[in-house]
Amino acid sequence: MNVWFRQHRFAFGAALSHVRKAPGSFLFNVLVVAVALALPFAGVTLLDNARPLSEELSVDPEISLFLKTDTPRDQAQALAPQLQQILHGSHAKVSFVPREQALASLKEKSGLTDVIETLGDNPLPDSYVMKLEGFASGADAARVDGLAEQMRALPDVDSVQVDSAWVKRLAALLGVLRLALLLLAITLGVVVIAVVFNTIRLQVLTQREEIAVSKLLGATDNFIHRPFYYTGALLGLCAGAVALGAVALALRPLNTAIAEFARLYASEFQLTPLPPMGMAALLAISAGLGLVGAMLSVQRHLARLK
Repeated sequence: MNVWFRQHRFAFGAALSHVRKAPGSFLFNVLVVAVALALPFAGVTLLDNARPLSEELSVDPEISLFLKTDTPRDQAQALAPQLQQILHGSHAKVSFVPREQALASLKEKSGLTDVIETLGDNPLPDSYVMKLEGFASGADAARVDGLAEQMRALPDVDSVQVDSAWVKRLAALLGVLRLALLLLAITLGVVVIAVVFNTIRLQVLTQREEIAVSKLLGATDNFIHRPFYYTGALLGLCAGAVALGAVALALRPLNTAIAEFARLYASEFQLTPLPPMGMAALLAISAGLGLVGAMLSVQRHLARLK
């Protein structure tokens, strides 16, 4: 075990020596890789901030049934058994909302009390609100539309509206964004591997005489490969750290603009950096991409030097 640690400590020291010999080239490659990593890192950060919002929103559909304004109250309330019959077999909560309650709620939430009072008579109709549970798939969404169509055929019904459909659209949109981000991350991951591949290739070519001497002295392939592996992993790790720092700095001006927009909706939503575990995972992925690029380059070009 001590021999293993000594070998890897020596390889890491050799990798740092390679970096010190050409710091400008190393920093330039770090910036190139960081630019490639910044976009998917920013996408992951935005999705991580959007995930709690999408989880807080209820995806269970809500059906609102509005009666004609001239429907007597007793006829309006008599619709409840028919609605229960239509919703038979569904987990639904049916609530009758009198027009007076709807008007009071509108005044309370909209802040347009003075404007509403100028209308004179209450223009709102009696209504029913039905909250359904356990509707998540596409087939369930079709069932909700079917229920709404049956309700529209009832007497004295003016309109039926299915709410929360936009929440399903939001969830679908987030799914598309996740897939697009995955494809983008794969593409840019290949770019990162290519950059590291070329960087290590140049190092192998510039040190081919040292490598030849080491082989003459009996050095094993693993002994020769390890410093290059560490160089690639170090390049990926540093680039990942720079990309995360750039994303964190970009959140400040974004939050300034978002704060003004969120204030219009009485919200205090702010974009926050990834949690430590998320950052550690992205840094590990960055280092892993650098290691893969180094391994491919070393195994290919050192084989040619044999």
